[in-house]
Amino acid sequence: MQAPRPTVLVVGATGRFAGLVVPELVRRNANVRALIRDSANVEKARQFGASEVATGDLRDRRSLESALEGVDGVFHIGPAFAADEAAMGVAMVEAAARAGVRKFVFSSVIQPTNTRLKNHASKVPVEDALYSTNMEYTILHPANFMQNIAAAWPSVVEHGVFAEPFPKTAKLARVDYRDVAEVAAIALTESRLSYATLELCADGMHSREEIVSMMSEELGRPIAAGEPTFAQWAANARVPYSDHQMQSLAKVHDHYARYGLGGNSLTLRAALGHEPRSLRSLIRELALQSATIA
Repeated sequence: MQAPRPTVLVVGATGRFAGLVVPELVRRNANVRALIRDSANVEKARQFGASEVATGDLRDRRSLESALEGVDGVFHIGPAFAADEAAMGVAMVEAAARAGVRKFVFSSVIQPTNTRLKNHASKVPVEDALYSTNMEYTILHPANFMQNIAAAWPSVVEHGVFAEPFPKTAKLARVDYRDVAEVAAIALTESRLSYATLELCADGMHSREEIVSMMSEELGRPIAAGEPTFAQWAANARVPYSDHQMQSLAKVHDHYARYGLGGNSLTLRAALGHEPRSLRSLIRELALQSATIA
């Protein structure tokens, strides 16, 4: 007898990260209901693979109740650096529990108890709220996203410089969010990751010196490691953040400058059941795409 097809509500399903969860769920025969704020993104959600679309707002309890009707699972990732990120996450957890949702996957952050960083500390109340429900929760602690490198890639190709606002010798644990998306989809469609809290990192911690060495090898030309100030980097990156969000992001980069970012790949490898994507493989993929376009 074929197992029933679960319906999973994906928060931010048209976003750069949650959008990667949608096709992984579809691949596992889940029915995806995308939760979007802007009705203009309906078609985009469907292109990603969502078969249903709910328009709602994490700050609007009634819209959450409507979006959660008939839902078996929820994937939640909070809006980056939002001042009320914790409140929105707790509201989603509580609404899901009231609606009888069975599974809940929360994309948190590596080292959430590093409360010196507001965007890390904001995940703790959401995790805490999950512990006081009867849902089968899975909490993901991903390292720095490799997709941030992908976003900078056009500038790398054009200018021959990969710049981040912390020393080029600082070593960071990173993860390809496609692997995080796969783990999330496994947790929402199987039982083996229920009640797990998972640190998700690729192999190794790499400095920017090491990263540009990989870039140089894959592109066949030298790439330099830039060390801009945060203000210089922000001006070039054109990150669409408020002053509050930029201040929080600056503190994260200051932390990287002082301590780097530690992480271990053991848990990700076990959760996936295969080798995680490496930083080298992402850079090679980006270089091949550049060569194809050229």
